[in-house]
Amino acid sequence: MVREFKFRGYNQDQLKSISIESLLPLLNARQRRSLNKRVGKYMNGQKRTLREEIKLARDGKLKNKLKTHVRDMIILPDMIGLLISVHNGKEFFDVTIKSEMVGHYLGEYAITNKRVQHGSPGVGSSRSSLYVPLK
Repeated sequence: MVREFKFRGYNQDQLKSISIESLLPLLNARQRRSLNKRVGKYMNGQKRTLREEIKLARDGKLKNKLKTHVRDMIILPDMIGLLISVHNGKEFFDVTIKSEMVGHYLGEYAITNKRVQHGSPGVGSSRSSLYVPLK
């Protein structure tokens, strides 16, 4: 039997119906402080337009895919189930919002760096590489 995920004692249906004011005590300190200031600094123009697009997508009125450059947006319960493309500096990564992601930032799920895989050294990189036969 699969165990149902609960966010601090709330299941997914209860999370979707909860208001932001009652969600604040459940979040970590950094997210709580940011959302307390959402009237002023937190809800700037880009975040405000993203929230409006999320409402349109929730109602089914948005035709194209949600794309955003806003990586510091805190994932809220009304975003659960949406597919959002988050920019990582080079391309857009598709992120499907799950209930486990509530309270985290969108940028956490679109990694900006890749693992470095060094190849073999080229000709001229060191004295000994001059004698490496070329194919």
